[in-house]
Amino acid sequence: MAYWLFKSEPATWSWEQMVAAGKDGTFWNGVRNHLAKKQLMAMQVGEKGFFYHSNEGKAVVGVVEVIRPYYPDHTDETGRFGMVDVRAVEPMKVPVTLDAIKAEAALKDMVLVNNSRLSVQPVSESEWALVRAMGGLSA
Repeated sequence: MAYWLFKSEPATWSWEQMVAAGKDGTFWNGVRNHLAKKQLMAMQVGEKGFFYHSNEGKAVVGVVEVIRPYYPDHTDETGRFGMVDVRAVEPMKVPVTLDAIKAEAALKDMVLVNNSRLSVQPVSESEWALVRAMGGLSA
C-alpha cells in the first residue's frame, strides 16, 4: 500500500469541509502539475493520505482515503489532467506542523521538506508511521 499527502489551502478547501463531505467524500481536482498528476494516477482505492493545510497553518491536520481512482478532471479545459475522489478518515489529535516535520531528523528526506510546492506527494511507510505518531495517532 502506498501513502500520500494532499495539500490544500484552508481558505479554498479545509479539513472541516473535507469532514463535512461525509462518507461519499469529494473529488480532488485542480492539479495542474505533471509530477502531481503521476502521483494521482498511481493512487489505488483504499490507500491513505495526509490532509495538509498549506499557507495558513502549514500542518498535517487529518487522514483521508482514496475512494475512486484517477479519472478526467471536469475543470480541466485541456483534457490533460485528472483527479481522484477522497474522503476524511480521521483527524490528527495534534496537528503536525511543517516546522515540527522539518525539526525531525528522520523526516529530512520527506517530499514535503524538499519539494513543498508539490500539491500531491508520496509519503514513505516510515514517514507515515512517524507523522501519525507525532499527531497522536497509532500506526
